[in-house]
Amino acid sequence: MDLGWWAFSSYRDGQTGTGVAGGIAWAVARIGLETADQLSSVIGGTVGLLGLAVSLFALRSPAPATLPAAGGGAGGRWVRAAATHPSYRAPAVQAPVRGRDSELADLQSLAAGREGGLVVVCGTGGLGKTTLAAQAARQAETGGRAVFWVRWQDDAARLAHDLTRIAQALGLPENRLHDAQSGRAALVDVVWEQLAAVRGWVIVIDNVDTPRNLGPGSEPPRSYRGWVRPDGAGLLLVTSRDTAPATWGPQARLVPLEPLSAGASGTVLRDAAPAAGTEEEAAALGERLGGHPLALDTAGRYLANPTSRYRTFTAYRRALDTEFGDLIGAAHPQAADPEVARTVVRHTFDLTLAQIHDDGYTLARPALFLLALLEPAPVPRVLLTPALLTDATGQQATAAELDAALAALHQYGLINTPAADGGGGEPLTAGQISLHPLVHDVIALTPPPGTDHAACRSALDTHLTQTVRDTTGAGRAGWPTARLLAPHLPPLLRHTPNAGFTTTRDLLDTLADTLHDAGAAAEEHLLRQSVLNTNTRHLGPDHPDSLVSRNNLAIAIHGLGQYQEAADLFQRTLTTRERLMGSDHPDTLSSRNSLAGTLYGLGRHHEAVDLHQENLTTRERILGSDHPDTLISRNNLALALNALGQRQEAVDLHQQNLTTRERILGPDHPHTLTSRNNLAGTLNGLGRHQDAADLQQQNLTIRERILGPDHPHTLTSRNNLATALHNLGRHHEAVDLHQQNLTTCERILGPDHPHTQESRNNLADTLSDLGRHHEAVDLHQQNLTIRERVHGPDHPHTQKSRNSLAAAREEMARTQRRRLPWQRSRT
Repeated sequence: MDLGWWAFSSYRDGQTGTGVAGGIAWAVARIGLETADQLSSVIGGTVGLLGLAVSLFALRSPAPATLPAAGGGAGGRWVRAAATHPSYRAPAVQAPVRGRDSELADLQSLAAGREGGLVVVCGTGGLGKTTLAAQAARQAETGGRAVFWVRWQDDAARLAHDLTRIAQALGLPENRLHDAQSGRAALVDVVWEQLAAVRGWVIVIDNVDTPRNLGPGSEPPRSYRGWVRPDGAGLLLVTSRDTAPATWGPQARLVPLEPLSAGASGTVLRDAAPAAGTEEEAAALGERLGGHPLALDTAGRYLANPTSRYRTFTAYRRALDTEFGDLIGAAHPQAADPEVARTVVRHTFDLTLAQIHDDGYTLARPALFLLALLEPAPVPRVLLTPALLTDATGQQATAAELDAALAALHQYGLINTPAADGGGGEPLTAGQISLHPLVHDVIALTPPPGTDHAACRSALDTHLTQTVRDTTGAGRAGWPTARLLAPHLPPLLRHTPNAGFTTTRDLLDTLADTLHDAGAAAEEHLLRQSVLNTNTRHLGPDHPDSLVSRNNLAIAIHGLGQYQEAADLFQRTLTTRERLMGSDHPDTLSSRNSLAGTLYGLGRHHEAVDLHQENLTTRERILGSDHPDTLISRNNLALALNALGQRQEAVDLHQQNLTTRERILGPDHPHTLTSRNNLAGTLNGLGRHQDAADLQQQNLTIRERILGPDHPHTLTSRNNLATALHNLGRHHEAVDLHQQNLTTCERILGPDHPHTQESRNNLADTLSDLGRHHEAVDLHQQNLTIRERVHGPDHPHTQKSRNSLAAAREEMARTQRRRLPWQRSRT
């Protein structure tokens, strides 16, 4: 303590009594406390009066000779010279900065502007915040700005020291510093008064991962009364893992960093190891690493090392499946040093988790571990409950504690809540949680202290099972959750004991049925494939359960629009069932019906008619004319006959079916809706467009109410109503419906799905009738390209697109020829 007072007295050139009193008064005014006894705790608990005295001595050091006593113009020579002090120089950027062009352009524009302000580059550990800030600082310096780099050390007194020295370098008058020292003004206000008066500077405060400690005192950053403010005439750039707008306040501009794209990731890897493979191979490795810059740097340095076991991008990517812990997630012997930990993928996440835990969110680490034990796909929020945490950890958890822990994980970028759509118009934004793939793989390596891996896995399986049961029992309300649950079910089946596999298998089948009702073909396909694999492994390929699974998988594949693959699988199942069960067995009839439906989708209408006619005859004989399976056969035969141009026969069959289904099932039953839709389509082909439009409008209204606006069946009704309106000459209404349908199909089904192709074709035809030939040609050309690639050049759908494109081009040329030369637009 004596040494501290001595240092303080020395600083005041022997004026001991006055110096001490003035220094404490200055400190009190700076920090905003009423008693000096609180000083040491406020400035961090590690600096104390000795550190304060040393800081005061440093602040009294003469300013650089190139600076005037006070003031200064923007961009002047002395302002640039102020940033030459080595301790405030920005770190060198060791490699080209890839994939951050837009962020760098924004920062460069802000640094070069005259408005100044506060910018926070934020994101989870390892995304390259410091690198981006260093590159932006280098560009600002090249542009004539005075750049100062401050490394946050979780010490408000140290930050006060640094910013005061920077203010001095920028011309802070001695009399204003004396006002702060004597207690007539708060130092933080004096510093920011100078930063607001001088232009042409950029100050970077790097790695502010504990913004609550910025100070002075307990002032939060968003109050703009502390050391971080948006009031400067230059640019204050902060880097932080804290991504919450509430932390930084409404005047801060946040620049959240996301992982790099596969292309940019590949470029980073090739910068480090140019001989390790092609651009495509580098991009594939970059995608496997989730575009995480720190992981890319780790992989690049490994591949560039001539003694490494794996020397190519492909070999390294394959090795990650079995050696992830050694290659990316290995512990570092000096990980206790925060600066070392920031450079190691595994420990950069540990730093954040330790900080969150120290803040009192004790459920954060186990909750993140449970999420990491699931598949690297979005998880429904309803699965993560206090009961799950309690069962997994053995410690009582409350809903409030879990909510707070998840909010902290989100704030520091360890979890995301991505926006999504449930396929039926249901928003999922607030209902799902996802992890970056690298966070997922790293966190799964080690259970939190005091947590048992087997207990966590067991608790997850139990709660996952119950969530599936709740979801499948919820009807349409459960569809969004069902889609999110699907990727997490196959692992549950894989590690179920052999003796109990049928219970878990049936659970997956039930969820797959729900997904089928929801029109979620991709998720249904995943579960059907898993069930088939399990049945084949346990029961053999010809067991009745395996054949049911194979048939169901083929139905899901058909729903994806992959008709040839579905037909092959249906044919294989039909052949086996005819051999084992006979041609009239209900399961055989089901396989024959499914195969015929897929042949119809492939344009093989004659074969489809033969199979459907055989099935209808058998079912009428065995089951009767009104049995649901007989009605299905009659419907499908009518569809195939219509495709062959036998429309009146098709109308008669559809009308018979519709009358029976309305009587037995009611007007709103899905099968009744199917009959009404198919009858309307056939009437349309007979030229009875108004009758068709009336039926389609009735169907569309019911399906939007029951299934939602984006369900595949609703899309079918909207498409068919638009077609009927088009045939009635109501082209503008038809265009609006077709455009709505195409946009939805592309989003939900993808650009190559058969339904999307048909929507694109129908929109193009309607646009052509409105005289919008250029748009029609573009759409037909797009469709032709897709169909040639997907179906081949000779498929009926491809030929249809080729003919439609030729007709649209001819119509466009004909329209051009009818115009006067100066009226013609370029084609």
